[in-house]
Amino acid sequence: MTFLTRSRVALAATALAASSIAAQAEEVIRAIHFAPAQVSFSKNFMTFVDKVNDRGEGVVRIEVLGGPETIPQERMAEAQRNGVVDMVLLAGGRFLEIIPEAEAFAGSNRTPMEVREDGGFELINELFHEKANAHLLAHVDGGAGFHVWLTEKPEIAEDGMLSLEGLRLRSSPLYRAFLEELGATLVVQASPEVYTSLERGVVDGTGYPIMGLRDFGWDKFLNYRIDPGFFQVDVLVTMNLDSWNNLSDEARDIVETVAIEHEASSYEANIEQTAAESEAMAENGMEVIELTGEQREAYLKTAYDIAWQRMAERDPANVDALKDVFFEEIE
Repeated sequence: MTFLTRSRVALAATALAASSIAAQAEEVIRAIHFAPAQVSFSKNFMTFVDKVNDRGEGVVRIEVLGGPETIPQERMAEAQRNGVVDMVLLAGGRFLEIIPEAEAFAGSNRTPMEVREDGGFELINELFHEKANAHLLAHVDGGAGFHVWLTEKPEIAEDGMLSLEGLRLRSSPLYRAFLEELGATLVVQASPEVYTSLERGVVDGTGYPIMGLRDFGWDKFLNYRIDPGFFQVDVLVTMNLDSWNNLSDEARDIVETVAIEHEASSYEANIEQTAAESEAMAENGMEVIELTGEQREAYLKTAYDIAWQRMAERDPANVDALKDVFFEEIE
């Protein structure tokens, strides 16, 4: 072997060793998402993951383990708290048993960016740290609310309010109390179960945002949407607090920076996607029942009052401070 050849071999070996060390140094975050992969929320999360992995190449990488087929939605918050996974894309409503104050995200009528700027994230993150061993990174896919979707046209009560008496609706824990206030009989189900329930006539409708509904195929059975939307979509990106603290400063900076950027970009994207989805459903025959005037105001006030009252009943200590920054009174 010539001197030149030996030099080349030595250089190659050194480069290989350096590459191996770099690969070993790359920090890996194990993540799951609450919705199936084909649903818009999960697709948007993958955009965030790709941004982190691109910007954090050689430093930090998010490895997505799967969705609800990996860990059921109702167990994801606990799995993160116990360190089974590092990162979760999960609705705030799924944290309520651990952190009642997580309802502030759905009960907010301000943008996530406004809440962050005014100190709301700092305030509620203290509660995520204390109660859930979790670190809040971003409130994503905001800018739109939940809607009531029905197979049959609903009744309007004598007082002008929407009445869901006699209807059996699928609900999540988040808006169960609101739908009950409107008279519905409820079935609490995770989203992957709803298609079969609608197909078999087990339920007459569901609550859900506009974005994501067609991804599940529910529009095949639903004919009416109630406007306006109530609450705000409350999808959160969080990390196990120990995993977060164990990241290097550089890795934390990359993840946090991308999370804040994605919070804002996903807000704008959600508004655009929601408008496009609404138009597509209207073209396919979806009829919108628009509540207006006093009826609209009463409908929204009922929804938000229930959210904030429920938080106060569960743990009143921080509700006033949270409401000051997350909510603007409806006039």
